[in-house]
Amino acid sequence: MAISACTTESTDHLANLRRLVLGRWVVLAILIQLVLMAPGLLDIPVPQLPLLGTLALIGLFNAFAQWRVARSEQASTGELFSQLLFDIGALSAIVFFSGGAANPLVSLLLPPVAIAALTLPARCVLAISATAIVAYSLLMVFFIPLPMTDATRATRLHLIGMWLIFVISAAMIAWIIVRMTRLIRERDAELAATREQALRDERVMAMGTLAAGAAHELGTPLGTMSLLAGELANDPNLPAAIHDDIALLRQQIGVCKQIITGLSRRAGAERLENAERLPADRWLESLRQHWHAARPQANSRLILDSDGPAPSLVADPRLEQALLNLLNNAANATHHPLEIRLGWSVDEICFEIRDRGPGFPPDVLAHGGQSDFPVHERGSGVGLMLTKTAIEQLGGRLSLINRDEGGALARIELPRVKP
Repeated sequence: MAISACTTESTDHLANLRRLVLGRWVVLAILIQLVLMAPGLLDIPVPQLPLLGTLALIGLFNAFAQWRVARSEQASTGELFSQLLFDIGALSAIVFFSGGAANPLVSLLLPPVAIAALTLPARCVLAISATAIVAYSLLMVFFIPLPMTDATRATRLHLIGMWLIFVISAAMIAWIIVRMTRLIRERDAELAATREQALRDERVMAMGTLAAGAAHELGTPLGTMSLLAGELANDPNLPAAIHDDIALLRQQIGVCKQIITGLSRRAGAERLENAERLPADRWLESLRQHWHAARPQANSRLILDSDGPAPSLVADPRLEQALLNLLNNAANATHHPLEIRLGWSVDEICFEIRDRGPGFPPDVLAHGGQSDFPVHERGSGVGLMLTKTAIEQLGGRLSLINRDEGGALARIELPRVKP
């Protein structure tokens, strides 16, 4: 039952198989040297023909295994399980022809058990361990003895062999455990990052739902404000200065209506696959003018860092909102004009927003966009998290840098979308 479960359970063991094949080549080279050198150098009469035949079969099997893993993209649990069973069987055959359990090579039955314990399910580990124990037990009874008349010399060689095999086994087990432990840590880090990203996306979706509801509820009071502002603008008895203020008020109400319309559109009313493609410079200039309409006291200039016609991009509302968040943050940090830079290459489009403020605090540089910051006097503290999430959803990356000459730099790098 255990063997059946091991052969049917699927997972990615390709990296483990590659390490197993490499380790098998090392052990095979050492065993060939021992078989060839033992009769002459150590004066040990070993049956070289059956031993070399067994090692040749192991070499052919390992060559096929290496060819197999070199052309595969994944491997199953059953494949790794069967390879470890082969190692136990092959080593048992070698020990059978060279003295049985009295041969120090019998200790090499332990590395397959260690590999199984690190890589296979519990039932597979139990099957591998039971196979190794049975093989060791049978080798205590069934084996071809080595004819050695000098018992003292045989004991000394046995102790030397045990030391050598212990060193080899310890090195193999340590190497395998270190490599696999590092892979486990890397996989745990990837899983933690994935879970963190999922939590951020969930929060962003929740805020998007709240934003859609707020946009719906704010429509009525804004409409009332717009109506009253229009009536006041038509009152001839008001001073001219008041008329100028009313005109500014009506403009800001119109901006609020545009924002609410955009929120509703981003909540799902508009399908992104039907979004318009525009030249990046023209789209960015339009966004800059829209931002200035909402913040008439802010100043900025657009700089193109690349030559030739600008590439086109999809007018994605998420990118628009991300840039608006960064512009608002930069404008809150300084009263000096902002630099908005646009550059492009064959593979990507780059947006940069530079200010001459105090720069990003250390906690923002360390954790910016990973979580929201506490509510402060200028905002709710979630804009940077929303920006980072939006950019990552578009396949890009956000970088926050404090410039050497002073001020902050926010850079968005997006892959160019082919027409």
